[in-house]
Amino acid sequence: MPKTRPPYPPQFRARLIELARTGRTPEELGRQFEPSAQTIRNWLRQADRDDGRRTDGLTTEEREEVRRLRREVKTLREEREILKKGSPGESVGEGMTHPVLSSGKMAVGADHQARGGERDAVED
Repeated sequence: MPKTRPPYPPQFRARLIELARTGRTPEELGRQFEPSAQTIRNWLRQADRDDGRRTDGLTTEEREEVRRLRREVKTLREEREILKKGSPGESVGEGMTHPVLSSGKMAVGADHQARGGERDAVED
C-alpha cells in the first residue's frame, strides 16, 4: 500500500503552477521541489479547467458540489431506510386500529385500551 502524505498547501501548488506556466518543466520542478512531475501536470490540468482554458473535466468547484451532493444523497438514503423500518409501536398491525377515524378525529387505539385506558376520539 502506498504511503500517503498530507495535501500540499494551496499557496505551494499555486506557486508551482505559476513557475510551470512561466516555462519551467514539471520534471524540473519535481526534482527541485518534492511533488512528482505527474502531480504537477495534474495540478496544471486542474488549474486550466478552473480558469476555463480546458473543458475536458470538472472544475474544482464542480467536484466539490458533486462530493457534497453524494454525501447528501447517502444521508437521505440512510434516513429513508430508517423511516422504512420504523419502530415497532408505530405501525398499524394486529390488535391496533388506524389512528384516524372517518370523522377526521384521532383515535386512541387498542394499545391504549390494553393499558387500561378508555377508547376515545380525540381532536387533532
